[in-house]
Amino acid sequence: MNTALFVSLRYLFTARKEKFISLISLISVLGIAIGVMALIIVIAVMTGFDQDLKAKIIGNYSDITISSYRGIEEAGYSGLEKKIMSDRRVRAVSPYLQGQALLKDAERLFAVAVRGVDPGSLGKVSGFLGYLKQGRFPEPSEKGVVLGSELAKFLNVGLDSQLTVYSPLGKQYQFRVCGIFNSGMYDYDMNLAFTGIKAAQELLGSGNRLTALAVKLDRMESAARVKAALERDLGAEYNVNTWMDVNRNFLAALQLEKITMFIILTLIILVASFNIISTLIVMVVDKTRDVGILKALGMTSREVKKIFIYAGAMIGGLGIALGAGGGLLVCALLKKYRFIRLPQDIYYLDHLPVAVEIWPDVVMIVGCAAAIVMAATLYPAAKAARLEPVEAIRYE
Repeated sequence: MNTALFVSLRYLFTARKEKFISLISLISVLGIAIGVMALIIVIAVMTGFDQDLKAKIIGNYSDITISSYRGIEEAGYSGLEKKIMSDRRVRAVSPYLQGQALLKDAERLFAVAVRGVDPGSLGKVSGFLGYLKQGRFPEPSEKGVVLGSELAKFLNVGLDSQLTVYSPLGKQYQFRVCGIFNSGMYDYDMNLAFTGIKAAQELLGSGNRLTALAVKLDRMESAARVKAALERDLGAEYNVNTWMDVNRNFLAALQLEKITMFIILTLIILVASFNIISTLIVMVVDKTRDVGILKALGMTSREVKKIFIYAGAMIGGLGIALGAGGGLLVCALLKKYRFIRLPQDIYYLDHLPVAVEIWPDVVMIVGCAAAIVMAATLYPAAKAARLEPVEAIRYE
């Protein structure tokens, strides 16, 4: 065994009278462990929320949306669809029409976004059909509408209720509530209504035009690359946006929040590292005579430095291992037993979402903790290495 490592182990784990050093070492281990565990749990919960929100966004938006400033004529839709589907990364295409309208029930008026869709292809490009909690989607020409649960509550309507709908052209139509959906996103559930494409074209006065095409990819991560290819193939007439483009501000806010929490909780580990510095400084003072004897016997300053670096690394490493193990265990328990409940009417979740990503989250946490621990060992170790043998044992 390496001499420096052997001496470090003797200093840390041999039963001696220096109980105070052992107590500081234990506090240091617990401090590092608590910091690492807290960081893993918080980042896992934030990643869970992040993934859940992204799933809801993808459920309402397709991977890619293709629109044109002139609108898309139904007559040219088939050719455009073939051109898009020629990319092997594209799975499905679904057309839709969107505009603004006023819904009226009794004395209340509410402005909503009306989206005319094709139910046959909608399920191929998004998970929206899974959000339908009651009823069904209307047929293309049927004067039927699917409302969000929040909007249905606001208007106090249910299945088969009649609604008066005012078009942007001032015309008045009677629509029947065919279904109610719950996406889990308040903005969608309160401000979005679905109907068939033909009914939407009549309501919005768009003739045979479509607003955009929703595109589903084999992997949503490839959206940026497919966007570049489609922009090149379709030309400047068409505007291509990914789900990340549409929700850029929201996703940036989520990422910023996660980074901020990482930095704040890393400070816990940083504070705990000062305990390691204290432990090693006390150890250096207590072992001054030992260091002097070792150097008198021929041990180099570099080897003396390694003794205290190894000691600090073992304290920090034990804390990191305990913290990582404890954090992963708590995350597994939260994910399996869901013993922390959330008010579903506020969060649209009845449990705390947890998603542990070994890379990059756990690896980054462990790596940052290890770097802080190693940095904390350098000053006390350098102090010990500078001790002169004669000075160290003069008064012993």
